Amino acid sequence: MTTATQLQTSEEPRERALECLRLHGWNTTSFQLLETGWQYFFSGDSFVAYHDVGHTWVAGGAPVCPTEQLNQVASEFQQAARAAGRQVCFFAAGERFARATDWTALHIGEQPTWSPATWESVVASKSSLRSQVRRAAAKQVTVRQVAAADLAPGTSVRLAVESLVNAWLESRPMAPMGFLVDVQLFDFASERLFFVAERAGSLVGFLSAVPIYAREGWLFEDLLRSHDAPNGTIEVLIDAGMREAAKRHARLVTLGMAPLAGAVPRGLGWLRELARPLYDFAGVHAFKAKFGPTSWEPLFLLVPPGQSHAQALLNSLRAFARGSFLGFGVQTLVRRPLFLISILTALLAVWLPLIAMSPATYFPAPWVQQTWVGFHAVLVVLLAVLARRYRHGLGMLAAILVSLDAVGSFLAAIAARDLLGGNLFAIGVAFSAFIGPSIAARALWGMVRDQSTVAPTLPRELG
Repeated sequence: MTTATQLQTSEEPRERALECLRLHGWNTTSFQLLETGWQYFFSGDSFVAYHDVGHTWVAGGAPVCPTEQLNQVASEFQQAARAAGRQVCFFAAGERFARATDWTALHIGEQPTWSPATWESVVASKSSLRSQVRRAAAKQVTVRQVAAADLAPGTSVRLAVESLVNAWLESRPMAPMGFLVDVQLFDFASERLFFVAERAGSLVGFLSAVPIYAREGWLFEDLLRSHDAPNGTIEVLIDAGMREAAKRHARLVTLGMAPLAGAVPRGLGWLRELARPLYDFAGVHAFKAKFGPTSWEPLFLLVPPGQSHAQALLNSLRAFARGSFLGFGVQTLVRRPLFLISILTALLAVWLPLIAMSPATYFPAPWVQQTWVGFHAVLVVLLAVLARRYRHGLGMLAAILVSLDAVGSFLAAIAARDLLGGNLFAIGVAFSAFIGPSIAARALWGMVRDQSTVAPTLPRELG
């Protein structure tokens, strides 16, 4: 048995993992295991890639090994984890692994698959798909395959793609995630297929496909469009990718996992509905289904007998959150200004009577207190209206007023050093009063910017 502490060799672990993948890379997530951030457990020419989240080693997909060794490698991985004081789980593993072990499987989603050889018949049977392709052509959108050398650092195509990725990340309602949905486009570029969609010389869409070696297939891993891309851009990218896969005699293409799709347990179905404001699980499934997949393959979260699926799922989510729910939550809140506006409205509704009832000695003059109360009353009403539905003009006005509130609160806090007679607690409260408006102002200006310049783009999903 090879333990985790015995993996240090002169060979770079990702290069070694690539050689294993070329032999045994069956899971559709397998190529993603070459991205930075993974740790590796090797056993001969097999390996498991995982994230250590403190309580559990969360593996991405099934072990990369021959089918007949799946149970053995999984057991070795579990023993190594025990020696390190950790539990284990395998996230997004397929039926092949579930059948090979006595581990318990929780259905967490499914992935669509196509036979590229039959793609022509899919297009012929989907009038909506043909219509979208024609729309893109009418808008002069063209697609071309680009070589890895065209995406070398500093090239014009590379810079355009990086700009597209940055815009996409900025437009997401959640903070950037890690684990199996990290966006790393250019490592091992010679193994990938790249397609760009262009209009009038500008990049409007991008597709990166990665190999599934043991299944002679491709995962369309990264599929992005710009905010101003014409309708049909994504469709022509997928069409080009499918046709290239057919030329290469690929047996399989997948668009990756549709999380919480299919026969998931009732509890995960409730989670799917509760999480809709942040992530449209049903929309992701519907998008992939509209391309007429040949089949849907179930994907599972597997744990050894006796371990809890609930705990394993929680630790898997921690891996996606880059190890910290708190950090991920704070970053996501900042990216969800309407939610922050609701919080700020509630806080101001409490703060308003406190200002009105404060001793007059806290203010330079009575009219200052009265003006401050009136200003915040107007602001509460404005934010309450804006929290219900965004309107650009109100968003701009709210951003300006909250910015003024932050500046005014800061100046009041400076003046409070004299007015409050050295009362450190009161001074602390005064200074803290401008922190909320400062955060809210930043979120409001970000919302105004995003609503003005960034339209929704296609989510980049699990593979």
